Amino acid sequence: MTDIRLAITAADFDPGAEIAALGADQEASGAIASFVGLVRGASDGVTALTIEHYPGMTEKLIAAIIAESQSRWRLDRIAVLHRIGRLAPGDRIVFVGVAAAHRGDAFSACEFLVDWLKTKAPFWKLEETPTGERWVAARQEDEERAGRW
Repeated sequence: MTDIRLAITAADFDPGAEIAALGADQEASGAIASFVGLVRGASDGVTALTIEHYPGMTEKLIAAIIAESQSRWRLDRIAVLHRIGRLAPGDRIVFVGVAAAHRGDAFSACEFLVDWLKTKAPFWKLEETPTGERWVAARQEDEERAGRW
């Protein structure tokens, strides 16, 4: 049975602590793969990013994405943390971590979870720039990446 940690929160997280938790007491796990997403800033002209979600629906859809990953790969532990609220450039947005017996399962599941979070989870992102605000639109490249799975 896979140990799962799922959190939607305004609070920051410590990637090192999350990775340590994925590896704690896991003699069967031979690999941990992780991803940390950050707010882009100066290069994109973004001064802040506000992330909104639909409480209840968001958790339900992410749980379904996690369940799908479990049906595809043998996983020991999964952690998905996603922040909401107003964030500054360089702030952490998302952590996805997977522990598995083998690196192939860990890498694939981690990438799958990130791709599907990006395209399937109901988060709305509002960028603030010096010229005003703009909602972040879905990108075709993200849909194509998720379509690989």
